[in-house]
Amino acid sequence: MILAAGASRRYGSPKQLAVVDGRTLLEHVIVTAMAADLAPLVAVVPGWFSPPASLDDPRLRWIRNAFPERGLSLSLRLGIGAIGEGASAALILLGDQPGIGEATVAAVLRARGERPIVAALADGVLAPPVLVERTHFHLVDGLTGDAGLRQLLRENPELVTGVPVRAHAPDVDTPADLGNIERP
Repeated sequence: MILAAGASRRYGSPKQLAVVDGRTLLEHVIVTAMAADLAPLVAVVPGWFSPPASLDDPRLRWIRNAFPERGLSLSLRLGIGAIGEGASAALILLGDQPGIGEATVAAVLRARGERPIVAALADGVLAPPVLVERTHFHLVDGLTGDAGLRQLLRENPELVTGVPVRAHAPDVDTPADLGNIERP
C-alpha cells in the first residue's frame, strides 16, 4: 500500500506531481513496489488525482481519499479496507519517499514472522516501510490525524520488529527537499 493522499501544505503545490529524475515522487515509489513484486498494490491518492498513463498497470489499484485534510490515519484505513481478503499483510510505503530502495523493502519483508509489525530502523528510529499482519489491521482503526504510522509504532513497541537499515529515505515535504534526495 502506498500512501500519497496528503494535502502537501508545506510543499505549496501537489507534491504527488513533483518530478525528480524524470519521474514523479509517486512513480518512484510505485516502481520500487512493483519491482518488489508486491501484490495487490494499492495507492491511496487525493480525490483530484488522475493517474498518468505511465502508471496504467493491472497490478495497481487507485483508492481516492476525498478528505486528505483528515490526515494519514484516514488514508491508512482506506488502504487497509481496499487490500482485500487475500492479503495476509500490508506493506505500507509513503508516496513522498522516492529514495526507498528495493533492498529496504526486501529487508522488511524478510523480517516478517517474529512479530506482527515490522518497520525499518535507523539511528534508533522506526519508520516506513512498515509491514502489518492482517491479524493486526484492527490497530489502524484507533489511529487519528496525521501521525498514523508514528502513532502505531509508538503505541505498540512490543509488537514491532525493527529491521536495521543504513538510513531512512527522507520525506519530500518542501521543494528544497527535492535536492536532498538520495535515490537507491
